[in-house]
Amino acid sequence: MADRARLRTLLAACTTTPTAIVPGGGPFADAVRTAQSALGFDDALAHRLALDAMGRMAEVFCHLEPRLAVAASLDAVADALAQNRSVVWDPAALKAGCPDIPESWAVTSDSLALWLATRLGAQSCILQKSAPVPAADPQALAAAGLVDAAFPRFAALYPGAIVVRGPVSVSEAA
Repeated sequence: MADRARLRTLLAACTTTPTAIVPGGGPFADAVRTAQSALGFDDALAHRLALDAMGRMAEVFCHLEPRLAVAASLDAVADALAQNRSVVWDPAALKAGCPDIPESWAVTSDSLALWLATRLGAQSCILQKSAPVPAADPQALAAAGLVDAAFPRFAALYPGAIVVRGPVSVSEAA
């Protein structure tokens, strides 16, 4: 969010090969955290609102990179990838509940990216972080606060390669 040119470059790079993008909630999720703190609603509602926040960021990403489209279901993501298209996943369908996804702040877009990659049978899951990534081990990443608390559990279930990248310059991302 702090580097619009870098974000646009990263999104454009995702259109060169079929990719499913899982957006974070950005400022919309921050607003959910603020509202929960002020109003005291439970984590289950906050989780569902954060899923909505991810959906809004999906729309923003598609606005920034018009070659992308929003996919609002697992089937829609899989269909787009099968047609060699890149999409941004809106996880709104998860608001109805999913037994393998706890409804709490322990699960954010990091774990949801692994969940989606597992369901799709993706060979790799790449997380692009805005902070430097000193460690690659899921436990160490969670302990450092670079990924959510549930990430190590989702990582243990994912058979593919997990790549966590820190900031890169615009020339490196291309």
